[in-house]
Amino acid sequence: MPDYTVIDLPPILNLIFYPRKDFSPCPENAFDLDVLVDKDISVSIRFYTGGVNQPWILYFHGNGEVVSDYDEIAPAYNDLGLNIVVADYRGYGASGGTPSFTNACNDAKSIFKAVTSELSNRGFQQELWIMGRSLGSISALELANEYPGLIKGMIVESGFANVVKVMKHLDHFPREVTLHQLDQECLDLVKNISIPVLVIHGQDDCIVPYEEALDLYENLGTARKKLVTIPNAGHNDIMYVGLRQYFEAIQNFILTPSKDT
Repeated sequence: MPDYTVIDLPPILNLIFYPRKDFSPCPENAFDLDVLVDKDISVSIRFYTGGVNQPWILYFHGNGEVVSDYDEIAPAYNDLGLNIVVADYRGYGASGGTPSFTNACNDAKSIFKAVTSELSNRGFQQELWIMGRSLGSISALELANEYPGLIKGMIVESGFANVVKVMKHLDHFPREVTLHQLDQECLDLVKNISIPVLVIHGQDDCIVPYEEALDLYENLGTARKKLVTIPNAGHNDIMYVGLRQYFEAIQNFILTPSKDT
């Protein structure tokens, strides 16, 4: 795992993380689970079930979102024949604690273990894919690197290969912070990815520029990768602008995977 402690500093974290509390009740055909990630600290995850024998996506959302934001989106995945479990970060939704890059990566591993255990206990399909949107790509990449034999593939939506490059797009990023080592560690992690990967990105994304998707795609170690570009889509409207293309790409990637995805 890259050493994120160099950027786990309040001035930087306040620029990146936007936690908001939310205690919305669980909708029909879904259930919640609290995952213990540290002493007296749990994070909340929500399982949206479409069918016992359907594959699962473990989804890490963007920085301004919470689990319940997916109450209306999850049925679209279920309609494709996919189950989805969405995870919050510390400080988001009903989760305790304070978010940081290091916590996001370490907690993702605890969440992954809890999800696989819960699916087994409930008799669900054990086929598991991971997906990270925007900030969530950090957690997804960490899991893909850590558990390649247990994960079928990864989807990165509006994400990036290297948090360092994204940081440099921020107007108020502290320039005195030295990021050369972290830059290399992030690149090494991406080059070590061996599972199939689908990258989806909006061509007009102004928050995480499209060039970051190209950088991620080009540096991924796996040969089983595909880049899907959504024309005229930005960072937060990508799903709606390219609705059909977006979900067809996900459906084809998971349900009809080929040798080269």
